[in-house]
Amino acid sequence: MFSFSGFQRYFLYRGSTDMRKGFNGLSGLVRNHIQHELLSGDVFIFLNKRRDRIKLLVWDRNGFVVWYKVLEQGTFELPAAENNTLEMSWSDIQLLLEGIEIKSVKRRKRYQKAA
Repeated sequence: MFSFSGFQRYFLYRGSTDMRKGFNGLSGLVRNHIQHELLSGDVFIFLNKRRDRIKLLVWDRNGFVVWYKVLEQGTFELPAAENNTLEMSWSDIQLLLEGIEIKSVKRRKRYQKAA
């Protein structure tokens, strides 16, 4: 069973993505814009211009997997960032996919291991 977890890192590409892109096209965006190791097991997230479609690309031990979601109504939030790429937490990804506005969420203090 394919699943995502809090042990993975999540990188959102903030530029609009042509959703006709497949594994090779999305991998090219990672290489050229996100500049992170493709085979790391980390998840790379792409939104289309209208933000009603999302693709997640991840290396799964022996090949790439693409998870694709199309909304019938509404849009996905594009979180603010200074760069074209934004690293997000697993909890932020869940909020993004559920349509909850990330910036309005009040977070309680939790332990976080120093990097």
